[in-house]
Amino acid sequence: MKIDTALILCAGFGKRLNPITLKKPKPLLEINNFTMLERCIKLIKELDINKIFINTFYLKQHFSNFIKNKNFDVDIHIVEEKENILDTGGGILNMINHSDKDDFIVFNPDTIWSNEYKNEILKMQEIYFSQKLVNILLMVNKNLSFDQSLSGDFSLSNNLISKKENLDFIYIGCQILNKEIFTNQNITKFSILNTWHKLIDNKKLYGFESKQKFYHLTNLNIFNKLKDL
Repeated sequence: MKIDTALILCAGFGKRLNPITLKKPKPLLEINNFTMLERCIKLIKELDINKIFINTFYLKQHFSNFIKNKNFDVDIHIVEEKENILDTGGGILNMINHSDKDDFIVFNPDTIWSNEYKNEILKMQEIYFSQKLVNILLMVNKNLSFDQSLSGDFSLSNNLISKKENLDFIYIGCQILNKEIFTNQNITKFSILNTWHKLIDNKKLYGFESKQKFYHLTNLNIFNKLKDL
């Protein structure tokens, strides 16, 4: 079994990168001549995924223009969040409701994605289906983060995520989930963290450890450093 639909979260304001995000949304910022969003789409294509949903809200017109001009060889649908931004959980649920699939891979384009993640994500997908999971996150030890100001948020042992001692692991912006984790949840503004905490309480949130160096577009200072790499 394999995932055939990806979701990319692109609705945020990117306030920590002001003033450069006042006129351009964060996913369309460039590192070494490639936008963050384009790097993400390239990896999705490498994973042999043929359908992508992108949610938008802030500066949303930039995304439709970008997708049109790039003419990516993949089926991309833009899902606009109308009156209010829906946050990560609401944004994912809103995109899911535009699809008839059950399982999805979700990307945050704040991470500098590359083909080096391909095999790790495929292994994560194998665990997800073989163990019949409902949610698995790609994690990294905080020591591998380029931005050393990022602290760990989770514990990870035998692929099970908890919030116990030794919070050494960071979620790096890629997860696989089944739509059942949103059962009885309405499309409103809510964080995916709320869903994760419920899964942790029931010992149903899993993780897969990446060994890649983690580059994340945290703020303006980190962006300026990454441009010089």
